[in-house]
Amino acid sequence: MAGGSGQRRRVAAWAAGLGLCAVLLALVAAVLLRAYLLRSPAIPRLWARRGGTVSFSAGERLELKEALRVFPAVFSSKFIQHEIVGKYSHLFTVQGSNPEMMPYMLLAHMDVVPAPPEGWDFPPFSAAEHEGFIYGRGTLDNKNSAIGILQALEFLLKRHYRPRRSFYVGIGHDEEVFGRKGAMKIAALLEARGVKLSFLLDEGSAILDGIIAGVKKPVAVIAVTEKGSLTLNFTVEKEPGHSSFPPKETSIGILAAAMSRLEQNPLRNLFGHGPELMTVEHLASEFRFPLNLIMSNLWLFSPLVSRVLAWKPSTNALIRTTTAVTMFNAGIKINVIPSSAKATVNFRIHSAEKATEVLEIVRNTVADDRVKIDVVEAFDPLPISPWDDQTFGVHIFQRTILDTFPDVDSVVPGTCIGNTDSRHFTNVTNAIYRFNPLLLKSDDLPRIHGLNERISVENYEKQVEFLFQLIKNCDTDKLPEPHANSHEL
Repeated sequence: MAGGSGQRRRVAAWAAGLGLCAVLLALVAAVLLRAYLLRSPAIPRLWARRGGTVSFSAGERLELKEALRVFPAVFSSKFIQHEIVGKYSHLFTVQGSNPEMMPYMLLAHMDVVPAPPEGWDFPPFSAAEHEGFIYGRGTLDNKNSAIGILQALEFLLKRHYRPRRSFYVGIGHDEEVFGRKGAMKIAALLEARGVKLSFLLDEGSAILDGIIAGVKKPVAVIAVTEKGSLTLNFTVEKEPGHSSFPPKETSIGILAAAMSRLEQNPLRNLFGHGPELMTVEHLASEFRFPLNLIMSNLWLFSPLVSRVLAWKPSTNALIRTTTAVTMFNAGIKINVIPSSAKATVNFRIHSAEKATEVLEIVRNTVADDRVKIDVVEAFDPLPISPWDDQTFGVHIFQRTILDTFPDVDSVVPGTCIGNTDSRHFTNVTNAIYRFNPLLLKSDDLPRIHGLNERISVENYEKQVEFLFQLIKNCDTDKLPEPHANSHEL
């Protein structure tokens, strides 16, 4: 009896082992199947790359430089109306030849953040050209777009091109200080006129070259939303006194402890609840081995990926509402206990959260009635714009990118972690996209709002080519029919 019982146990163990092996094999098969056979492109590619990419000749480049001077064709065209809005912003209405086609809008801004000359290789407002680069504040953010749009339009007009589809060009003057007197007034003006846009294209993301770890080729990331923002003032007030007999806690100590609690308790990781999931899924097949296996199987590896993304500030910003203590003021003299301490904290809100939710979490984290909290400004994340095979703007962007940038194969949705003028236009379109048609490398990123901001002449020419081609591509009547099986493309 004992021998029979032992044999049955061995058979059961073998059966359990075989069952476990079968499960593991099925798991491996599923991982490999999703990684190599069930690849989903960023969007079904309705536009095949044409025989050659668009590129201006040497003569055309010289003509572009001449067009840059005063844009005479733009300001003299009979079908372009120019208006000054809010004293300094510009609105151009380009009247197309076919009023039945729904218009679109190109948006940019000409104001910049301050740029003290210390630390710059060239004066920040000199537009000095050196070794193929133009140096100056605004060359990447965002005078390049403002001038590029007008230059592309000037170039088309000089070729006697009359757009079929109407469009608007908006150039704001106060984007860096929330756009209340510029873009907000332009948006209100369009809304009052009953304008509805097929899409709006503003600054935001770009073509990232060598920035996404594990992806070799440049990737065009088009932001379909931007994070919200909540700015709070924190104040602690206590009786002042002499430093020789200090209280147990000073206003500085109380407030510093509150700020530390905010930094030590970041808001929750929301990977998988916003557009960052679409970005990873659409790029999965572009990652090198073994990352392609991991990114293609987020159903299994999502917890691991979310933890890895949280390690770096640049990717952590994509997966959660971030906390940044930006100002702290207290004290008037070395031997005086200060009567008050003040701090300012800026939260950039993930698309899956609201400002009211973040404020409640902050109150619970600080958990100290001695700390007064005041809201300076708050707005929720922008709605997520459409990204599918029926979206006109998305396919125009894809077609134009393929036309202009030969090394780019992937066009994917993403999130703009900063804020743009485009957030003021939600009443005139639900299709807002943020994309600056520039090739950016990792060493370009610190230059934006930083020292030695610059753009290469070649990069700027490509931007004008993109805008030139985009205006022409928008004159198409309809999109091609979707392919039956986009996975074959």
